[in-house]
Amino acid sequence: MKKELSAIDAKYEAQKIAFGPMYFQAVVALKELGILQFIGNNRKGVGVETIIEKTGVSEYGVTLLLEAAEVIGVVEIEDGIIRISKVGFFLLKDEMTRVNLNFMHDVCYLGAKNMTESIRNGKPEGLKVLGDWPTIYEGLSILPEPAKTSWFEFDHYYSDNAFPEALKIVFRKKPGMIFDVGGNTGKWSFACCKHDPDVRIKILDLPVQLKVAKANAAERNLLDRIDFHAIDLLDRSQKIPQGADVIWMSQFLDCFSKEQIIQILENACAASSENTTLYILEPFFDNQNFPAAHHSLVATSLYFTIMANGNSKMYRIEVMKGLAREAGFEIVETYPLIGDSYHTILECRKRA
Repeated sequence: MKKELSAIDAKYEAQKIAFGPMYFQAVVALKELGILQFIGNNRKGVGVETIIEKTGVSEYGVTLLLEAAEVIGVVEIEDGIIRISKVGFFLLKDEMTRVNLNFMHDVCYLGAKNMTESIRNGKPEGLKVLGDWPTIYEGLSILPEPAKTSWFEFDHYYSDNAFPEALKIVFRKKPGMIFDVGGNTGKWSFACCKHDPDVRIKILDLPVQLKVAKANAAERNLLDRIDFHAIDLLDRSQKIPQGADVIWMSQFLDCFSKEQIIQILENACAASSENTTLYILEPFFDNQNFPAAHHSLVATSLYFTIMANGNSKMYRIEVMKGLAREAGFEIVETYPLIGDSYHTILECRKRA
């Protein structure tokens, strides 16, 4: 049960929200100016004058940012000596925090002002700060930097660490043909080819994404094992082909609304035989071990609203199971929080 806040504490929490964007940008500046790193390198503490001298930042700038950093617990100041806090340490050293912060700053920040408009219109109205596309997916391969790098680092961070355990699960039945639906840059397909020298892959995605995946496959000399099938799964006339032993969807369905997910899964169901297995890999926000993961995944839903497509989100696990059943699948097995990751795999079969 949550502790009841006093009026004074509640008002303070409200100010954290009101001034949140300013403090966020103060942390970005602390990192970009090298101030936070310098403090972190001097674990016993360092004085303001030394920070000014070594970073080349003005007294005004250093003082301003340190005052903000102290308020939000990024540094600790005692008797004029500045030390990095545990929070500051995670901002410097933790990969999850680094990826999240860069993603928010480089991809989402400028577009976030369009949250209300995005929800009202059901469109990613913030995306216009990056480019003129109906959704971010058409523009992924040509996003301006640093947004492009930060987007792909974010995407890969929340998927790649699940691959080792996922490969063991998927290859238990020695599949000969895997359809990688929404294959993006091809990382899962390449992992499959490395894991099993006999498997063949077909990557299904938008043409602009297939262009990138095909180039990456060519660099790895995998064009003899990987085929490419251009498809827009929101177009009901475009069908997933037959012939897959496994249909794999990794962090793909969270890119769509409930209605669109049912449409995509119905398409997959029609393409499935009685021997086809559908695997859905997702980081369900209500199925996490730690509050940092829950917090991050709920925030990611807001990114989908303002920047991605305006109508998708991170889902609860039972919601996704229900959508799969509605599309004609049964859930054969659930693999929760596989390996050292945030992901659950749903193993599905076409209902008889």
